[in-house]
Amino acid sequence: MRTKPLIGVSADRTMMGPHASHVAVEKYLVAAVDGSGALVMVLPALGARQATADILEAVDGLLFTGSYSNVEPHRYGGAASAAGTLHDPARDATTLPLMRAAIAAGVPVLAICRGFQEMNVVFGGTLHQQVHEIDGLDDHRENHADTLETQYGPAHSIALAEGGLLQRLADSAGSTREARVNSLHGQGIETLGEGLIAEATAPDGLIEAISVAHAPGFALGVQWHPEWQYAQNALSSAIFRAFGEACRAHMLARIPDAGRQPPHA
Repeated sequence: MRTKPLIGVSADRTMMGPHASHVAVEKYLVAAVDGSGALVMVLPALGARQATADILEAVDGLLFTGSYSNVEPHRYGGAASAAGTLHDPARDATTLPLMRAAIAAGVPVLAICRGFQEMNVVFGGTLHQQVHEIDGLDDHRENHADTLETQYGPAHSIALAEGGLLQRLADSAGSTREARVNSLHGQGIETLGEGLIAEATAPDGLIEAISVAHAPGFALGVQWHPEWQYAQNALSSAIFRAFGEACRAHMLARIPDAGRQPPHA
């Protein structure tokens, strides 16, 4: 019997030379393995070629990662993207139905950056395609000329919703009602999806974290990147620890007589 939960990590479909490939960035894998105490497998963006029910039977949790690509706007009724916008329709066709089914089935879900935006779209929400072009909103993009340490450094504060899941995780980590997070995104939530709860907001009012009301399992999305050097940040560590605990509980719940002591001789 496995002693660690198995977390499926979403992959992007990209080209490596002439070959279509499915990739997941290592920082997500390391955070899930070390921060959540799990085994991981990369889930290719093969859409309906792999049945959602079969995936959910195989995994104990799902991590939906960030990406340089944007969700295609037709998925949420948005206007056509600006020329040159990177999309990944194979990922959309895989992650959107998978996330909805996973949450409904109580499979723990952690969604980061693009994954956070996917969660909003799954529940009928819409996205700003260029947050920095919206009056009253700040520029939340990173400067690609900066070092990675600077790009992923703290960029702004977030206010945590009173009594929310994220606030409880922050409390467990000995954090305050505010936290400072990195910011590396061009898109953001425009209208919040039905049944979602805003867990945190940026100073300009942009929603930075969401959870699913009445979800039967752990279901959290964050706009920033807690996977980056997660062990050096109390809130990031708490997020991955709680996700891992939820995945382990889901694994054990599926094992007949899990946790029962053997009878005495």
